[in-house]
Parts: sequence; C-alpha cells; structure tokens
Amino acid sequence: MNILWDLDGTIFDTYPAIVNSFAAVHEAAHGKPVDREEALRWLKKNSKLAFAHYGISDDFRPMFAELDHKEAEVSCFPFDGVKDVLAAANVNVIVTHRKKASTIELLTKFGLIDYFDEIISPEDDGFPRKPDAGAYKYLHEKYNLDWAVGDRSLDLIPAREAGMKTVAFQNPDIEADVYFDSYDHTFYQKVR
Repeated sequence: MNILWDLDGTIFDTYPAIVNSFAAVHEAAHGKPVDREEALRWLKKNSKLAFAHYGISDDFRPMFAELDHKEAEVSCFPFDGVKDVLAAANVNVIVTHRKKASTIELLTKFGLIDYFDEIISPEDDGFPRKPDAGAYKYLHEKYNLDWAVGDRSLDLIPAREAGMKTVAFQNPDIEADVYFDSYDHTFYQKVR
C-alpha cells in the first residue's frame, strides 16, 4: 500500500499545541481568552478560517507560526500505532502546510523520518496550498498512491481529485471512503 499523509492531526497529535498557540494569539489580538473547544472546531477546518472567524489580522500569523513551532517541539507526539502503519506501507509521502524544516525536525525527533519517501510543504516547494490538488497529483503520478489519510476535508478533497481513496482520521464530519479514530488492526484490514 502506498499512502499520502497529512502531518498535523494525522501522524502527530498536534492539536493541543495548535490550540495553545491560537489561544495566545487570540489573547494578544483581543485581550481576552478564547473558548478552546470552539477554536479547535475552527482550526480543524483550517487556520485561515479560524483567524477570519475570530477577527484576527493576518499580521498575527507569524506569531502563530512561531508559537506553534515552539509548542510542537515540546508537546507533540505521534499517535499510537502510526509507526506500525508507516512500517507496513510500501511508500509514505507527506503533504503538509507546516514548513519542511519543522516537519523534518518532528519526524526525526520520533524516529519516523526514514519511513518517508518524500515530503512536500507548499510554502517550501512551490505548490499551492491544500485543497489545491497540484502536490497530490504530482506525488500520485510519481508513486502510484492508493490512499490519502487526513483529519480535515482540505486533506481529502485533493486526494479524490487526484484519484486516490481517502481515510478520515478522528473526524467523522468530512467526506471519506473510510473513517478511523486510531491506528489499530482494523486500519490495516481496511486499507490493504
């Protein structure tokens, strides 16, 4: 099986760090705390929508990126069982909005870097951001990918456009071929 992965919220449980970073930015922008559960719902759509919904200027995006990078370094861990899935796959590739250096840092820290054949960060590699299908089509053509795994609709829309089957991870509210909340034996049975 050949798999295209999203990183944040799919391989790594980064949402606690993302929410912490967003909460700090919200407080800096508005001088008051944010409802973290509601913020998470918006962040699971995408951070641009969350910024717009909460009326936070794009001027705060560099602060958000810097805080998120620092938080990820200390508080993000891979989901249980994901390493086994990576090891079982023939090909693993990533398309992430996270900067490539940060992605490589996280994967290296947890001994996962060697499982990946290619990592694409639109910001670093010249592809448009998801849900544009450019990076997905490029990787699908190069590696003959079977599945795309992501936690947001913007991870899976380009996969369908590129001709891959889709897995929604920990998000039953998006369109996908299959849904999983953990990487266990049932995951292997469905995606083989």
